[in-house]
Amino acid sequence: MATIVERKKKDGSASYLAQIIRRGHGLKESRTFSTRKAAEAWAKMREKEIASDLSEGRSPLSQKAQAVTLGDAIDKYILESKKEIGKTKEQCLRTIRKEYRIADKRCDQITSKDLVAFAQELHNRPGLGSASTAGNYLSHLSAVFKVARVAWGMPLDKRAMEDAMEACKSLGTIAKSGKRDRRPTLAELDAIMQHLADKLAYRPKSGPMHRVTAFAIFSTRRQDEICRITWADYEPDAKRVMVRDMKHPGDRVGNDVWVKLPDPACAIIDAMPKVSDRIFPYTADAVSAAFTRACKALDIRDLHFHDLRHEGASRLFEMGWNIPHVMEVTGHRTWNSLQRYTHLRETGDKFEGWTWVDAVTTPAT
Repeated sequence: MATIVERKKKDGSASYLAQIIRRGHGLKESRTFSTRKAAEAWAKMREKEIASDLSEGRSPLSQKAQAVTLGDAIDKYILESKKEIGKTKEQCLRTIRKEYRIADKRCDQITSKDLVAFAQELHNRPGLGSASTAGNYLSHLSAVFKVARVAWGMPLDKRAMEDAMEACKSLGTIAKSGKRDRRPTLAELDAIMQHLADKLAYRPKSGPMHRVTAFAIFSTRRQDEICRITWADYEPDAKRVMVRDMKHPGDRVGNDVWVKLPDPACAIIDAMPKVSDRIFPYTADAVSAAFTRACKALDIRDLHFHDLRHEGASRLFEMGWNIPHVMEVTGHRTWNSLQRYTHLRETGDKFEGWTWVDAVTTPAT
């Protein structure tokens, strides 16, 4: 039962503290009123709400906790996460926060049914395109559910998210990313390299993106990794480079890995001018945009910059390299993860005699 305590103010008037405690449920809340009648009315209302929660199997929450929305939890997650959460993840969470009604819903009221409905709603989003993309949104949101209750006392039900993801998988609403096997042809690469070289010729400040493209193939490195490599992390005699914070499903922060550089990756690095502490002093966004624009201008369809990593890994196998040797280059820890990047087409080195090798390994004058 609630307790009502009368208190005297300095001016001699009375105030009334209404307090409700449910020790077995970790609930303690109170409010102060100017009249006993108002205090009793509030206490009666809250007792009724608490009884309703208990009868329906829910843990009772204070009114303050009830006011917290999913949007509040997302904001706190983005603000307080000490780990780098990644641009894509942050973008997805901000999109949910700004554009979807579920973000305005109270944390304690979000059920698995609400989350399934949200996943289905994602399919109406222009350009979303696939169940795998919807799955990415839900997966990023699940990270908020994992920490909100324990870290901040926000009543998000982690089990509701887990149930929703299972249901969505069964319904086909979400799915894992499909395995890509797109590899560029030499004709496509010739066209892309020429386009990027021509752009550099009439716009020198755009950067030698044709060298970056070639390095991505021969080194098998991701675009953000390429842009982080420093001269200090390069060992030409050992033909290796340190990749800082290499992407990993568990935790990429501090995951610094030495990887081998197959020919002619070192020669491409050696041809770069030392104008910065980074070998390729560009942003990952600039690299991606340049490659995407080139493909669009040339009407080369369904080719992503990341496909160059697939191309590089497949090339090594086609040249006869064994699995451990290839893993020293790509940085994969298991064959299962490396296998997704392997799409063999032929035997031998596809790039033997490729005319662009000389162009990207010759220092600019």
